[in-house]
Amino acid sequence: MVEDGIEAEKALLRRTARSRREALSPEFRAEASKSISFQFFDKVAFGPEDAIAGYWRIRDEVDCQPILVRLMDSAQTVILPVVTGAEEPLQFRIWGADAPLYEAGFGTLAPSDLAPRAEPDLILMPLLGYDRTGTRLGYGGGYYDRTLAAMTKRPMLVGLAFSAQALEHIPREAHDVPLDAVVTESGVEFFEAHI
Repeated sequence: MVEDGIEAEKALLRRTARSRREALSPEFRAEASKSISFQFFDKVAFGPEDAIAGYWRIRDEVDCQPILVRLMDSAQTVILPVVTGAEEPLQFRIWGADAPLYEAGFGTLAPSDLAPRAEPDLILMPLLGYDRTGTRLGYGGGYYDRTLAAMTKRPMLVGLAFSAQALEHIPREAHDVPLDAVVTESGVEFFEAHI
C-alpha cells in the first residue's frame, strides 16, 4: 500500500531528524532557543488580543519558555496543550500568571484541570523536522492533526526548530496541515498561505 510506504519513509525521516537534533550540544540548543525567541518576536505578527499556544519542552526540543514568559509578561493570553487520551485531540488550557503547572504526561507540564479552555489564534508547534514547503514532521502520534481537524477556526501554525532539523522533502498526507512559518536560530521562513 502507498500509505505503508509513506509511513516507512516518515519513520526513516524521524530517525534522521531526531539524530540531527540529538547531535546538537546542550549549550547550542540553549543559545539557539534564545535566538529563536528573538526571531519570533522580531518577525511574526500577532495582535494583543490573540491567544497563543506554546508547549513545555521535552528532551532536546527548542525551548519556547523564553517566548512564553515574555508573552505572559506582556499580558498576552498563553495556552498550553494537554494530552487527554491516546486518540483524543489536545485540550488547550490557559496558563494564568503565577498559576502552577502540573505533570501532564510525556515529560510535559500543563495548567490544572480547572484552568479555563481556549482555542488559540497562533500555535507554536514542536517538531522533529520540516521541509521548504511547510510540511511538519511530528512524532507520529497525530495529536496536532486531530486537534486541528476538531478546531472551529484555523490558527496560524508556527513551527519552532533548529536549522539542523530542515529536511529536503517530507511526504504530506491529506490529514497533514502545513505550517505557516518556521522559526529557527537563523531566521523565520514563511510559507505560502494554506488557509
